[in-house]
Amino acid sequence: MLSLIYNLLNKNGGISLRLENHKVISLVDHDFDDLELWYPVLRLREEGAQVDLVGQEAKQTYIGKNGVPAESDYAFADVNPEEYDAVIVPGGWAPDKLRRFPEVKEIVKHMKDNNKAIGEICHAGWVLISSGILEGKTVTSTPGIKDDMTNAGATWVNEAVVTDGQLVSSRRPPDLPDYLPELIKVMEKYHR
Repeated sequence: MLSLIYNLLNKNGGISLRLENHKVISLVDHDFDDLELWYPVLRLREEGAQVDLVGQEAKQTYIGKNGVPAESDYAFADVNPEEYDAVIVPGGWAPDKLRRFPEVKEIVKHMKDNNKAIGEICHAGWVLISSGILEGKTVTSTPGIKDDMTNAGATWVNEAVVTDGQLVSSRRPPDLPDYLPELIKVMEKYHR
């Protein structure tokens, strides 16, 4: 019903949903950065994307660093990355947990190998490092993992947002207003 209303408004010069028909995986685990998870999820949903929270278990409540909860829609093993257009990884301490799951690394590798959008912010670079996809890429992250990123073969720069092909990276919560417009542009470009 909501998309019908948006479509009617769009025909009359109203709202335009840039990401309608896009499906996005947002990875989640305990101790995610609250803003780095929820700001992208809500912003992408505002643009019409279906964003599914995907964690180790389906219907589990994960708690962010600042106490904000997030309930997963699906478990890692339940999603088929072929059905999705993008994956986003929040920062916080969750990436150190997420990178240990083979399914997470497979999701990220699938997105890279199939030319789909990948968004990461802050410590989320750890997941990309463990997935083995940073060789030759130019990225940013929290300065705390700069050495990890360069040791994985990436060129690290200290900028609010960096786009290298399908990969969009950002440093920390104050950079979210720069990160999301870039991520949305890349998602439009690399839509399946």
